[in-house]
Amino acid sequence: MTTQANSFSKILIANRGEIACRVIHTAKAMGLKTVAVYADADAGAPHVKQADEAVFIGPAPAAQSYLNKDRIIQAARETGAEAIHPGYGFLSENAAFARAVTDAGLVFIGPDPAAIALMGDKAKAKRRMIAAGVPCVPGYEDEDQSDAAFLAAAKKIGLPVMVKAAAGGGGRGMRLVAAEKDLAAALKTARSEAENAFGDGALILERAVEAPRHVEIQIIADRHGKVIHLGERDCSVQRRHQKVIEEAPSPAVTPGLRAAMGKAAVKAAHDIDYVGAGTVEFLLDQSGAFYFLEMNTRLQVEHPVTEMITGLDLVALQIRIAQGAPLGLAQEDIAFNGHAVEARLYAEDVGAGFLPAAGPVDLWRPASGDGVRVDAGIATGVTVSPYYDSMLAKIMAHGKTREEARRRLADALQRTALFGVASNKRFLIEALERPAFVAGEATTAFIAQSFAKKDLAAASLTPEIAAVAAALLYRQSQAYALANARCVAPALTGWSSATPVAAPYRLRNGEEILELSLTATGQNAWRALCGEKTIAVEILKINTPDALISVDGETRQVLFNRPATAPQGSRLQLCVDGCDFDLENLTAVMASTEDAAGAGAVAAPMHGLVVELFAKPGDRVTKGDRLAVLEAMKMQHELFAPINGEVAAVHTAAGSQVAANTLLLEITAGNA
Repeated sequence: MTTQANSFSKILIANRGEIACRVIHTAKAMGLKTVAVYADADAGAPHVKQADEAVFIGPAPAAQSYLNKDRIIQAARETGAEAIHPGYGFLSENAAFARAVTDAGLVFIGPDPAAIALMGDKAKAKRRMIAAGVPCVPGYEDEDQSDAAFLAAAKKIGLPVMVKAAAGGGGRGMRLVAAEKDLAAALKTARSEAENAFGDGALILERAVEAPRHVEIQIIADRHGKVIHLGERDCSVQRRHQKVIEEAPSPAVTPGLRAAMGKAAVKAAHDIDYVGAGTVEFLLDQSGAFYFLEMNTRLQVEHPVTEMITGLDLVALQIRIAQGAPLGLAQEDIAFNGHAVEARLYAEDVGAGFLPAAGPVDLWRPASGDGVRVDAGIATGVTVSPYYDSMLAKIMAHGKTREEARRRLADALQRTALFGVASNKRFLIEALERPAFVAGEATTAFIAQSFAKKDLAAASLTPEIAAVAAALLYRQSQAYALANARCVAPALTGWSSATPVAAPYRLRNGEEILELSLTATGQNAWRALCGEKTIAVEILKINTPDALISVDGETRQVLFNRPATAPQGSRLQLCVDGCDFDLENLTAVMASTEDAAGAGAVAAPMHGLVVELFAKPGDRVTKGDRLAVLEAMKMQHELFAPINGEVAAVHTAAGSQVAANTLLLEITAGNA
């Protein structure tokens, strides 16, 4: 172990997304310059904009960019960066990359290559931990990789067993085998996955621990022989062996158990001369026995919950240790304050088995508030790429108690606006509300035991939600129409001297279609008729993207958005009680500046009588030309062309009584 000082003032972050932004934030706070790297799919990504410099490193596929060791080191040399932070994922646990960085005369902000190589091989790591006296799950980790050797080992261990890739994690190359007859097929698929994911098909076996908790210990070690632990995190809520919700401390860990697990983790780190931040992962069974699972030789995704209860910045500690500074902390200095819970916000289709999703982020507005922290790598207008991990952001909450933290996190998720790309937000909210989680009893079987398939299906469009959407569409079209009309008092919108006229809506949500009509009953109040059902809806408060709406007397906080590329009134993205809807208005009666074909529309800003029309199909008009006169409340209001072009259609006639938002004329864009 070397103890020399490594002075540096500029760091290159060899990663993307949320973790790149996270490292940039701390580096800048420490007065260090930062360099981002990006593939062509990330040219406009937040981490590129936040760094002091950014270097293009290749095409979108990770193998040609974020996994290109030589190009990343070259980028560091080009920019004068003296150190490289690998983040997590990609090259963060690649011993060859760490060695290449140091061979290039740069500082690798992480452990030494030898430690990465040892702990990156599950078979070697387990053998080393057994020799060090760290409790391990009974299993098979020998070099004989024949099916016959695995079958003999499985019989000796006792079924069920877990087949695992020796060279990686994240659920890849992992299979649960409950019967001997299924072992050969499991070995075949696990080898194939391991080879594709890690370039190494070696496997190990472990006895399957029934319904365990996944508890990990955060350790930190300097180059002067000092190793301490920062307590545990409970990461039991997982899907496809990938973590979804994490918390610190674990509701299942007593002070005595924490001391024992911490001691084992520190021993493991000491035994391999570990340096930097690392995590020793354990399985905790129902009896309180714990077993070494693996060691992650990098910063963990869930590190913020440890930061929130200890008050420490783990990235700052990593950087100082890489500079050769002593840890400056003793085990007795570590105190835990309250409780923290983290939810990973993924772009994924929960109803389709949590399959990753891709697409545009039409609106991203994370929640804020006391005890809430958001680490994100997205922004409004970016596109979620199919090339990388589907995690978009981490939303965390801290409280004096676990229950306070849980409630704060659920509320923060409710207030988080994410429109455009499918996400697991609703699932996260529901997971936090499930009795097993509330009681602190979640194990790795939590999702399977707490959610039926129907619970994961997309939310259905109800008449009440359709009424909320129609009211917001109505309000939006009023605002647009007022902006394109003269002599119209906002207080008159929706008013009619004649019998109230109903505005029709036909809303589509996926395969569902609901038809309803709105009749104004006040300035921001309507009566919605959907089939035989009548719903009273009123907008109490609105401040895009937030709205407070009364539905049959019940107040509901909702989030909404109109995609920037959608014509006015044609689409509404809506979030009610954590459920997202992307609604298409099939009636097409709302006003629009321009649609995809370049057409403009003119709609009635209020109920009224069409007194005069000054245009017919085929007429050329210039923006601002008078098109019609609408009479309401004994006053006449002029409507004007919103764009230059040709009148494509006229949908009304002089003497007609029209409802607010009724489409009156359509204009095809073009020079007049």
